Amino acid sequence: MSDETNPFESLQEQIDDAAAHLDVDDGVIERLKNPERVLETNLTVELDDGSLETVRAYRSQFNGDRGPYKGGIRYHPGVTRDEVKALSGWMVYKCATVDIPYGGGKGGISIDPTQYSEAELERITRAFATELRPIIGEDRDIPAPDVNTGQREMNWIKDTYETLENTTAPGVITGKAIDSGGSAGRVEATGRSTMFAAREVFDWIGEQIEGASVAVQGYGNAGWIAADLLDDIGATVVAVSDSAGGIHDPRGLDPVDVKDHKNETGSVVGYGDAEEVSNEELLTLDVDLLVPAALENAIDADLAEDVQADVVVEAANGPLTPGADDVLADSNVWVVPDILANAGGVTVSYFEWVQNRQRFSWTEERVNEELERVTIEAFDGLVDAYEAHDLPNLRTAAYVVALQRVADAYDQAGNWP
Repeated sequence: MSDETNPFESLQEQIDDAAAHLDVDDGVIERLKNPERVLETNLTVELDDGSLETVRAYRSQFNGDRGPYKGGIRYHPGVTRDEVKALSGWMVYKCATVDIPYGGGKGGISIDPTQYSEAELERITRAFATELRPIIGEDRDIPAPDVNTGQREMNWIKDTYETLENTTAPGVITGKAIDSGGSAGRVEATGRSTMFAAREVFDWIGEQIEGASVAVQGYGNAGWIAADLLDDIGATVVAVSDSAGGIHDPRGLDPVDVKDHKNETGSVVGYGDAEEVSNEELLTLDVDLLVPAALENAIDADLAEDVQADVVVEAANGPLTPGADDVLADSNVWVVPDILANAGGVTVSYFEWVQNRQRFSWTEERVNEELERVTIEAFDGLVDAYEAHDLPNLRTAAYVVALQRVADAYDQAGNWP
């Protein structure tokens, strides 16, 4: 794993790679490589023992040419300004790839949430929501969950915003609990789009997903649901991992049973008779499908030399460095990029926002059917671009599609001082 690769520089390199295949003015490309604004704030909160602690928090609004800024909020000690900028940029191009009318944003607080009580996390979340209040809104910027956040934190942000604004605005945030205006199918959405993307790419390259061996790095929400849904369509999950390590059983694992073990013990490690492996070993197993579902920069160019999977489908944001992309392309490994594969989260967030604005709820069946349609259409568009432009890989194809859509929106709006 690379600790030195700057994710923001990776994003900019990916944009440059795609721009080389487009007839878009250099000045526009430069604009589309940088965020419009970044909020950086210090939150001082009272802990349970009465002491005060100050933590750093960020919100990047990268581009709003195609609609309100959209993107999650993560709680992780590794959150930095450049990471949040990169993630907000990936959100722009993710939304454009699947053609939903949003721009891109991202937020984060540099904390380890396991070190705080629930009451302390609520105070930290509400303090951040207070700072975000002037710049978010149903038509401005709509946050959502990300790493180490979920319905609970989104409910707190919604309540803080509505209380301070003296209004009812469920569409100010997505990823909420159902009773607080959330959408059916939202929790499973990222894992579900990962499964759809894997199914489509296997069909495109003429391989069977049924019986395909799968390794999943990262067994949080996206990873375990992707594993479970891939198992449902006939793939065989042979290895999974989390931050504590991984397990491998070539006979196959029961994804739900492994999740239950993790819930009970805190890790997938120690499950049944499975062999223990490191995260790096899992990434280099001889499998048909590898699903990186943890954090960015999981696979650098050096590690990519040892990747044996035939297909990589990115459930995490930015799990491959640009150097790794080059190595895998040279090795004829198909990579379905994050901005398509994990776009189920933002797609169903869009569905949630639409439902909130209409004050009308969809059934889970409708949500899943619409997500499948959006994912298939986006994959087909990516393949069309890949073949029409004779591009080096599917990631560049996704950025060609997305950059053109964002550049067109900017051009159509016109430019004025």
